[in-house]
Amino acid sequence: MGINFDSAFGVHEQALVLRSKRSEVLASNIANANTPGYKARDFDFHKALKAATSQQTTRLERTNADHFSGSTSGLPVQLGYLTPFQTGTGDGNTVDIPSQQMAFAKNAMEYQMSFRFMNGKIKGILSAIKGDGS
Repeated sequence: MGINFDSAFGVHEQALVLRSKRSEVLASNIANANTPGYKARDFDFHKALKAATSQQTTRLERTNADHFSGSTSGLPVQLGYLTPFQTGTGDGNTVDIPSQQMAFAKNAMEYQMSFRFMNGKIKGILSAIKGDGS
C-alpha cells in the first residue's frame, strides 16, 4: 500500500505555499511604508486556499521531456489594493503600519501552525516506516 501525501498533509501543503507568498506581500507593504505613492497590496488567503485545493485534483502531466514542469508561480492569488484605515500624510501611500504588522504576525503564526502539523505527520510516517514501536 502506497503513501498518499495529498491525503496525509491535507490543505497544509498549499497553505504553506500561500502563507509564504502572503508573507512576501505583507513584508513588501511594510518595507514601503515611507515610499510616496506606494499602494498596499494583499490577497484573500481563504479564497486562494479554496482555489488551490480545488485545483489539487487536476495536476498537469509532462508528456514530453521538452515541456516545462509545473511550478508554484501559477498560484490562484489575485492581489488587490488595500483601503487604509486612516488617510496618510497626503503622499498617496496607503500602508497602515500597525495593521500590516498585525497581519504579518498572524500570518507567520498560522504558517508555523501548518508547518508543525506537517512535521508531525512526517514524523508519524517515518516512525511507521522504521517500525520504532513508538
